[in-house]
Amino acid sequence: MLRLLIDTSAWLDLAGRRTGQQWIVPLRVLKYQGRLELLIPPVVIEEFDRNRVRSEAAVTTSVLDRLRQLRRELREYADEKHEQMWLAETAQHIPLVNAMAPQNHREIDELLRSGTMVEPTDLEYARAVQRGLDKRAPFTAEKNSTADALIIETYAGQLAVADTDDVYAFVTSNHKDFSLPNRDHRLPHPDLADLFDGARSRYIYQVEGLHELLVDQFGDEYLEEYHEVEFLIDDEEPRTLAEIIEAEEEYFDRVKYVRDYVCWNEDDPGTAEDLRARTRAVREQVEAKYGRETLHKAIGPGHEEAWQYGYISGKLATLRWVLGTEWDFLDT
Repeated sequence: MLRLLIDTSAWLDLAGRRTGQQWIVPLRVLKYQGRLELLIPPVVIEEFDRNRVRSEAAVTTSVLDRLRQLRRELREYADEKHEQMWLAETAQHIPLVNAMAPQNHREIDELLRSGTMVEPTDLEYARAVQRGLDKRAPFTAEKNSTADALIIETYAGQLAVADTDDVYAFVTSNHKDFSLPNRDHRLPHPDLADLFDGARSRYIYQVEGLHELLVDQFGDEYLEEYHEVEFLIDDEEPRTLAEIIEAEEEYFDRVKYVRDYVCWNEDDPGTAEDLRARTRAVREQVEAKYGRETLHKAIGPGHEEAWQYGYISGKLATLRWVLGTEWDFLDT
């Protein structure tokens, strides 16, 4: 069994990453399988809750900052027309970014509340206070580090009663309070070094260190989950405005083609010749673009044709809804 005590700083680091699901999902799976245990001091939940709104906002702010930088570069290298096209498309992504930001935070919150609660003992409280009096890590900066001290003492308490076959790890992104000062942040502070032997108890720095630990402990089983989520993240990028408009135009053409073909008789003697010519020209353009055989799958009296027509009509209605019209608007 791998037992992890992940510090609040590392949870927030994980929550703020666009690719955070690559670690959140495997942690959840391994925990469900009973191969990994999350040790959760109550103070970690309290700190995560207190910082959650700020952290979620920071995800969106970070993206907007990158967009502003790209805008500055665009102004330098592109003309005004292309700049405005790019900005219009970018504006469509901002609401999507805002909607996606809370996902990591929500799922981490679920992990925290479903983990193993480890209430600090009176002895651990006393040891945390003594660290402050002795000015030992994490009391190395001019700030109140009582919560950090309580977290590390809770970890020490769990380690003291550990089974010999289990591996424990303390995971943090807070190098100022826990890591070797001004040197390799992957190593613990000298005041904490006696808690980590590198085998049964490990000091893990940042999400990258957590990744290496999980690879070491679970190998291909972990990597399969990791890469599967990576594929889904890459595969589920939000559509751009240009892609949505292009698809809406395609399904407008397809629906109108079927309606014209079924409902309009170009051989009607009352139809003007110029109108017949224009209609034939439009049909030929649509057929050349999408293929006559494909278009005719939605034409005919049968069930399959009716289903195909409903299918393309539903796509048109959905794309129009995304672009701001009301549901079921199918005028052509």
